Amino acid sequence: MNLKVKNISNIGGVVKAPPSKSYSHRAIILASLAKGTSKLYGMLYSEDTLASINVCRTLGAQITKKDDCLEVIGTGGKLHNSSENPIDLANSGTTLRLMTSVASLSDNDVILTGDESLQTRPMDLLINSINYLGIDAKSLKDNGKAPILIKPGYVGGETNISGSVSSQYISSILISSPLSDKGVTLFVLPEFKSRPYVDMTLDIMKKFGCHVFKGFYIKHDDCIKEHKSCRIDEFKVKKQEYKSCDYTVEGDFSSASYLLACIAINGGHAKVLNLFKKSKQGDKVILEILEKMGACIEIYDDYVEISSDGKLKGIDINLSNAPDLLITVAVLAAMAEGTTNITGVKHARVKETDRIDTTCRQLEKLNCQLEEFEDGMSITGGVSGGIVDSCGDHRLAMAFSLIGLKHDIEIVNGEVFDVSFPNFIESMAEIGFELELV
Repeated sequence: MNLKVKNISNIGGVVKAPPSKSYSHRAIILASLAKGTSKLYGMLYSEDTLASINVCRTLGAQITKKDDCLEVIGTGGKLHNSSENPIDLANSGTTLRLMTSVASLSDNDVILTGDESLQTRPMDLLINSINYLGIDAKSLKDNGKAPILIKPGYVGGETNISGSVSSQYISSILISSPLSDKGVTLFVLPEFKSRPYVDMTLDIMKKFGCHVFKGFYIKHDDCIKEHKSCRIDEFKVKKQEYKSCDYTVEGDFSSASYLLACIAINGGHAKVLNLFKKSKQGDKVILEILEKMGACIEIYDDYVEISSDGKLKGIDINLSNAPDLLITVAVLAAMAEGTTNITGVKHARVKETDRIDTTCRQLEKLNCQLEEFEDGMSITGGVSGGIVDSCGDHRLAMAFSLIGLKHDIEIVNGEVFDVSFPNFIESMAEIGFELELV
């Protein structure tokens, strides 16, 4: 189906940000590993998080959707795969990465797979790293990608992994490590991208009763170019048990970016609820970005207010810690005056799509002047209307719909927003931006 603008009227008002997808995934998995019953409030029920619910159920957790919460009776870390077939994770890369390490806690074999897109996502770095911890995991196609077979057994010990590709590899090892036989020491090699996502993992692990010692040291040799010193991050996790708890999921800054950007591009005023001042989400940087581009941002304990006259200016921004904002910022840049330089997002090339390439190719269809780089892009403001393709990427579909505030736009395969923001059309309508699927 195609996503189009239906009506635009009185942009602004009050709207609630959807729950965090990242925290929802982690809450489901940790509650499933915990001993006892957890109640998860404010959960996001999207295609991706439903994949996490499905795999955790298959491995033994009892999960029930109640009127006011998701109730999870955990396994106490003792998993058992009840499926004779590979477990289908659909398009959820987060679920695949986080559960690859966790699946080794099952007392029988687990095969994790997904749709055609998911089977293109690289997993070799994670597989190689966890093999040093006594986990027997391998790609069944011998290409470092799903489907992945994970056999029982998690000894623990020491391992390392590059931090330059995906923070989810790191989170996967950390989440599973308290339930290993000996505990885990993990060294993260430079460059450590998307660090805030790991901070989110440590935050929710603590709420479920597991603690991680975090430190670092400086290595003075040729580990990076020009023989400069580099930082090695170290995480020590002792053998522990997860404990059940009641947990409330906070709002998602990456999903809220579309609501905020709508006001910034069109002009107007809005209050976005369920965004927390002390959030550890890296995508909170969208507030700083919008302010630099010309919007007025006021941050309160649990909500944000934004005002804009619709006149935005280009900026220079490094998104290494917030790659999920890439397409939103690219669209903002295309709607702003001047040139915006986006850097630090080489790891965005291994998301649902190669997000640097797909974003550039779709902007070019709208006559946008840009230059693509290995780790980002340079965009000069100015676009026309037209037809673009989501390329199966939920974030592209949502971000490019914002161009419809000032130009006719149609997004082919626009229904994919269900992956992370199932109420996207309804939420946008609350601030006067009405979209429809045709």
